[in-house]
Amino acid sequence: MYLYNLTLQQAAGIVCAINGSFSGGKVQEIVVARGKVLDMLRPDENGKIQKLLSVEVFGAIRSLAQFRLTGAQKDYIVVGSDSGRIVILEYNKEKNVFDKVHQETFGKSGCRRIVPGQYLAIDPKGRAAMVGACEKQKLVYVLNRDTAARLTISSPLEAHKTHTITYSICGVDCGFDNPIFAAIELDYAEADQDSTGQAAAEAQKHLTFYELDLGLNHVSRKWSEQVDNGANMLVTVPGGGDGPSGVLVCAENFVIYKNQGHPDVRAVIPRRADLPAERGVLIVSAATHKQKSMFFFLLQTEYGDIFKVTLDHDNERVKELKIKYFDTIPVSSSLCVLKSGFLFAASEFGNHVLYQFQAIGDDPDVESSSNTLMETEEGFQPLYFQPRKLKNLLRIDQVESLMPIMDMKVDNLFEEETPQIFTLCGRGPRSSLRILRPGLAVSEMAVSDLPGVPSAVWTVKKNVNDEFDAYIVVSFANATLVLSIGETVEEVSDSGFLDTTPSLAVSLIGDDSLMQVHPSGIRHIREDGRINEWRTPGKRTIVKVGANRLQVVIALSGGELIYFEVDLNGQLMEVEKHEMSGDVACLDIAPVPEGRQRSRFLAVGSYDNSIRILSLDPDDCMQVLSLQSVSSPPESLIFLEVQASVGGEDGADHPASLFLNAGLQNGVLFRTVVDMVTGQLSDARSRFLGLKAPKLFSISVRGRRAMLCLSSRPWLGYIHQGHFLLTPLSYETLEYAASFSSDHCAEGVVSVAGTALRVFTVERLGETFNETSIPLRYTPRKFILHQQQKQKMLVIIESDQGALTAEEREAAKKECFETGIEENGKADQMENGGGDDEDKEDPFSDEQYGYPKAESDRWVSCIRVLDPKTATTTCLLELQDNEAAFSICTVNFKDKGALLAVGTAQGLQFWPKKTQIAGYIHIYRFVDGGKSLELLHKTKMEGVPLALCNFKGKLLAGVGNVLRLYDLGKRRLLRKCENKMFPSAINSIHTYRDRIYVGDIQESFHYCKYRPDENQLYIFADDCVPRWLTASHHVDFDTMAGSDKFGNIYFVRLPQDVSDEIEEDPTGGKIKWEQGKLNGAPNKVEEIVQFHVGDVVTSLQKASLLPGGGEYIIYGTMMGSLGALHAFTSRDDVDFFSHLEMHLRQEHPPLCGRDHMSYRSAYFPVKDVIDGDLCEQYPTLPMDMQRKIADELDRTPAEILKKLEEIRNKII
Repeated sequence: MYLYNLTLQQAAGIVCAINGSFSGGKVQEIVVARGKVLDMLRPDENGKIQKLLSVEVFGAIRSLAQFRLTGAQKDYIVVGSDSGRIVILEYNKEKNVFDKVHQETFGKSGCRRIVPGQYLAIDPKGRAAMVGACEKQKLVYVLNRDTAARLTISSPLEAHKTHTITYSICGVDCGFDNPIFAAIELDYAEADQDSTGQAAAEAQKHLTFYELDLGLNHVSRKWSEQVDNGANMLVTVPGGGDGPSGVLVCAENFVIYKNQGHPDVRAVIPRRADLPAERGVLIVSAATHKQKSMFFFLLQTEYGDIFKVTLDHDNERVKELKIKYFDTIPVSSSLCVLKSGFLFAASEFGNHVLYQFQAIGDDPDVESSSNTLMETEEGFQPLYFQPRKLKNLLRIDQVESLMPIMDMKVDNLFEEETPQIFTLCGRGPRSSLRILRPGLAVSEMAVSDLPGVPSAVWTVKKNVNDEFDAYIVVSFANATLVLSIGETVEEVSDSGFLDTTPSLAVSLIGDDSLMQVHPSGIRHIREDGRINEWRTPGKRTIVKVGANRLQVVIALSGGELIYFEVDLNGQLMEVEKHEMSGDVACLDIAPVPEGRQRSRFLAVGSYDNSIRILSLDPDDCMQVLSLQSVSSPPESLIFLEVQASVGGEDGADHPASLFLNAGLQNGVLFRTVVDMVTGQLSDARSRFLGLKAPKLFSISVRGRRAMLCLSSRPWLGYIHQGHFLLTPLSYETLEYAASFSSDHCAEGVVSVAGTALRVFTVERLGETFNETSIPLRYTPRKFILHQQQKQKMLVIIESDQGALTAEEREAAKKECFETGIEENGKADQMENGGGDDEDKEDPFSDEQYGYPKAESDRWVSCIRVLDPKTATTTCLLELQDNEAAFSICTVNFKDKGALLAVGTAQGLQFWPKKTQIAGYIHIYRFVDGGKSLELLHKTKMEGVPLALCNFKGKLLAGVGNVLRLYDLGKRRLLRKCENKMFPSAINSIHTYRDRIYVGDIQESFHYCKYRPDENQLYIFADDCVPRWLTASHHVDFDTMAGSDKFGNIYFVRLPQDVSDEIEEDPTGGKIKWEQGKLNGAPNKVEEIVQFHVGDVVTSLQKASLLPGGGEYIIYGTMMGSLGALHAFTSRDDVDFFSHLEMHLRQEHPPLCGRDHMSYRSAYFPVKDVIDGDLCEQYPTLPMDMQRKIADELDRTPAEILKKLEEIRNKII
C-alpha cells in the first residue's frame, strides 16, 4: 500500500513571531513560525491581516530573530531549527520568496539537549548573533558586510560551559562597545555528584554576561551574579544613549532590572485578587516599543494580563522601575508591537488577534514601583488588581486558528453536497466546536426580493473609464428590469433599455454606449440617448450571444452566426455571416488583447458534443481553427486571459496565456489552453463540479479576472500565489451572476437565485475551509455523534484542571462586583459595558480573561448534548465532587436501546505521581428524543477508564491496564470477564466482528479475540515497536492506523497467514496455548506504512470530502492542521510521484537546511508514503528547473502540473 500525504489546512498555531521591515522601506511585516511552516503576514490599511507568503520548511522551527546591519534599510531573519544549522533568510520582494543568504552547520540534526538552535539572541546593533542550546553549548557568529555590501558571517566562536542549563538568552544594548550577551544559567555539576539531594535543593540560577571581543575575535564570561530561582526570561533594555542598557529579568512574582556594577532594582508584579496563594505569577511573553525620546515594555503574565513597564533613569542610573496594569488579552506565545500602532498577539491556543493602540497606558491605573516595595516577614508584600475591559487596546482583526484539535469527526449532518468536518478546538474558556466546510467563506452584503423569478442579471458601466457600475439589469421571462446604482438601488425607466422583452445580454460597447440583445434584435443605446435597432431577419430569433467591448456575435435559431464589429464612430457594423451545421449551444469571444482592435478567437459549442474555435480575423473570418470533442454537450463557454507576468507572485516568469473553459451538461468543467497564435487547443483537464451543468461567468477578484462557475453549488476559479485554484463557495445554489462594483463594495458579485437578488463578496482567498464556531465551556476532550429518529446530536465531554465550577464562578463575580469597584479607582469603568454583549466585551468575558484559577487538584467537567443544525445546547450536565470526564461512547445493551457511557476520574493528580481517588463509569439514558440525558447509575472502578467501546451488546472498558467486559445491571455495571495482560494503560479500543483492537498508551496496538463459549479475552498479536499512542483508527480487518506523540503516523497489519490461522481455529486451543514472544503475544504485526508528520496527530478518521469520491485517512493535529493520506490505485502513479519527489529533494532542498528524507524519517525510516507537500512545491520552482525535472521524468511541465492537480482533486 502506497499513500500520498497532503496537507489540506496548514497549521494555524504559532510557535514564535517577530516583526520588522523585511521588504525594506517603511512597511512592517510579521514573520511567524507555525511548527514546520514559515509565514509572512502584513496588516493592510484597513487593519485586516493578509498572508503574503507561506513556505513549508520540512523541519521544526524553534526560534526566530530579526536583525539589521547598521545603516541598512531592511531586516534579515535568523532561523534556529532542528537542522543543526543556523540559517539567515532575506525576503525577496520582487519574486515574493525567502532567499537563503547563509547556512552554517554547527551540529547534529534533531531537537537535542546540547545542540544549539533552541535560543537565539541578536546584538541590538546587528553585529553578532548567539545561538544557544538548552544545555552546555552556545555559539556566537559575527555578522558583517563585504565590499559589495553583501552580508557575511564568521565561523562560530564558542561560549560553552559544561553542566549548565540555559533558561533564556538575549543581547545587551551597549551601543558600539563590544557586543555583550546575557543568559540565565543554572550549574548542576554539584547536584549531579551529590546523591543526598542537598546540592540540588541549594542550586542557584545565575545571570551571566558574555562579551564578544571584536578585536581578539574571542568570547569570554564577563560577569556573573546570582538571580532569583524563579527567573525565566530576559528582556533587553535600550542603551547606547537611548537608555540605561542592562536587562530586565522576569522572575516569579518580580521584575528585576540588572546591569553590571548597578544595584538591583526590583518591583513586584501585581496579582489578581482571586488568585490562590499557592500560585505565582510568571511572565510568558514580552515586547519592547522604542521611540526617539522614550521606550516602554509590555510584559504578559501566564493569566493573560499585560503590564506596561517603564524605567525612570538619568543616563546610566535607573532610579525607579514601574509596573502598571495595561490590559488583559488571551495568553500569547509572542507579542509584536508594530510601528503603525498595532499589537499582534500570537495566542497560545485559539485565534490570533490584531489590536490597535487606543492609548499607551498613561492614565492612572494599578501600579507597583520599586520605590514602594514593602518587605514583611513572609517576603515582599503583594499588590492586587482587578481585570477590566480593554481600555488601551482595540481588537480589529483575528486570524482563525484551530489549535489544538482535540478530536475530529467527518460526517454530513447538514445533508449538504459534501460532508463537514467537526473539530473540538481550543483550551479552557476559549474552546469551541468548529464546523469546517470545504470552500471559501462568503460575506453577504444585501438580499432583496424581486417581483418575479429572474432568469439572468448583468451589471454595466456608463463609460469604459468609470470606476463603478451604473446599472444592474435583471431579465425575467417577459420583461427586463433596470436598477440604477447610487446611494441606494432603485428602479429607473429612462435608461433607454427595452423593458417589455426578456434580455439575452447587456454590456458596454465601444467606449461609452450600451447594448441590449433581446430575442428579436439588438438595441444600441448611444451616450447622447440616440437608439439604434437591428432587427432579426424574418421570423428567426436570437438564441445565443457572445460579446466583448468591440465585437458581438449572435446565433440565430437554426444555427446561423452573425458577426458585428464597432467601427471608429462607435456604430455597430455587420461584418460576416456563417451557417453552422446545427443549433448553437453556447458562444464566447475572447477578451480584446491590450493595444489591439479586435480579438481573434470565437468559441462555439454545439449539441454534437463539440467545441470549435473560429477565427475573427478579416483575412480568414469564420474559418474553423481547431475542434475539440467533449463528453457531453457544452452549456456555457468562457475565455479567461492570464496576463504575462515577470517574477510573479510565485517568483517564476509566465508568458500570457488564454484558457478556454466549458461547462458541460453532465456537470463537468472542461479546461483547455488556447494557443495565442494558431488557436490550437492543448492540455485539456476536466473536473466534476456538481449535478447541474455549470454556467460560467467572468468576475474580478483582487484586481484580476477570475471565473465563477454556478453548478449545484458555486465555485470560484482564480490564481493565488502562482497556482490556479478551483474552490467551492460556501453559499447556496445560484442561477446567474455578474461582477459588481460600487463605492460600498469594490469587488462583489451580484447574483439571482429563486426570486431574490443577492450581492456578496468572497473573503480570504487561498483557504481550503471556512468555519463556523460554537463556543464551549471547558477544554473539550472527546465527542460522539448520536442518531435518534433521523436527528443526529453531538455529545461532547469537557473538563479543566484547576478551575472553579460555574456556580462558584458566578458567586465570585457577584462578590467581585460589590467589593472590587473601588480598587481600580474608577467605579464607572466597572459598570456593565453598555450592554454590548455581542462583542463579548462585558467586564468579565471569560473568553478574554480566562477562568479564575483554583488549586491544581480541583477539576471541573461537563457533558453537553448539542444540536448542530441550530447550534444550540439542549442539555448540559456539570459533574460534581471533583470528577472529570475522559471517555465517552454509546452502548446498545441487549433490549435496552442506546445508552451513553461516560468514563470519569475523581480527584486526578499528575504530580508528584499520577493518583486518583477513584474512577467511575456513568450510564445515562437519552430522553426527550435524544435531546437530554438522565443518569441511570454509576459504577466505581479502581483506575481511570480512558477508553470505552460498544461490543456485542456489552461495554468494553479499558481501566488502567485491564481490559474488562461489562454488562448492564439494575444498580451498577456487572463484570463479565477481564484481561490484565496489557503493559501500561489502555487508551483506545476498536472492535470489528469478534476482534478487539486495543491501543496501549506506551506500547502500540494489541489484537485480541473474545471467545464467548469460554468467556475469555485473548491477546493473539501485538507490535514489537514501543509507540506512545495519541490517536488510532480501524482501517480494515487486519489493519490499524495509529499516531504517536512524536509526530509519526503509521499503519500496522497482521500478516495474512496469521490472520487466516486465527480465524480458522475452531477449538480456540491454538490461541490459548501458544507461547508468547518478546514478553508479549505469540504473533507480531508488521508495520506497512510509516511517515513523520512533524506535528502531534490527535485524531484520525476514514472519510471522503468529495461527493462520490474514494475514502482516505484524514488527520487533525495539535497545531491545528488537517491532512489526508490518500492510497494510490495504480503502480504508474506511485513510480511517477516517487521519482518527482526524488528529483525535488535533490534540486530544491528545504529552506532551513534540514534534509527532507531524514526529516520524514525522524524516528523511523519513512515507508511507502510520498510527500505531497514537497511535490506541490514544483510549480513554485524557476521555469528552467521545472523543465530540467520534467525532462528527467520524460514529461512536459504541463503534464506534471496536471498530475498534481488531478491527485489533489481526488482529495479535496
